[in-house]
Amino acid sequence: MTQWIDWASIGSFLSHVAVGLGLLFIGVMVFELTTKFNDRELIKKGNVAVALKLWGKGIGLAIVIFTVWSNSLNLVDATLWGVVGIITQVVAYWVIEFIMTPKTSLAKKVEEGNVAVGVTLFAASVAVGLIVAGSLTY
Repeated sequence: MTQWIDWASIGSFLSHVAVGLGLLFIGVMVFELTTKFNDRELIKKGNVAVALKLWGKGIGLAIVIFTVWSNSLNLVDATLWGVVGIITQVVAYWVIEFIMTPKTSLAKKVEEGNVAVGVTLFAASVAVGLIVAGSLTY
C-alpha cells in the first residue's frame, strides 16, 4: 500500500505554517512600530484608513512569504527571505512617506481617518509585496 502523506511531510507543513504565521505576526508588530500612533486602538475605534494601511502591509508580506515558501531551499532560507520582506515593506513605506510625498504626512492623514490615503497605502503595500515576491523567484 502506498502512503501518500508521511510524518516528515506533516512536520514540514506544520513548521512552515508556524514560521510563516510567526513572520506575519512579527511583521505586523514591526509595521505598528513604524507609526507614532497605536494602530490597534484606532482600528478598535473604527478607523478604516489605519486598518487598510496596516493590513495592506500584512497582505504584501503574506504574498512575499507565499513566494518564499514556494522557492526556498529550506526553512532557514525561507525565514531569512521572509525577514527581507518585512524590511522591504518598512523601507517602501518610508520611501512613500518621506520621499514621494514630503509635503504631506501620510501617517497623520491615516490617523485622522483619511480613507483615500489608507487605500493608497494599502495598494502600495500589496504592489510592493508583489514586486518583492516576483524578485524572489530566482
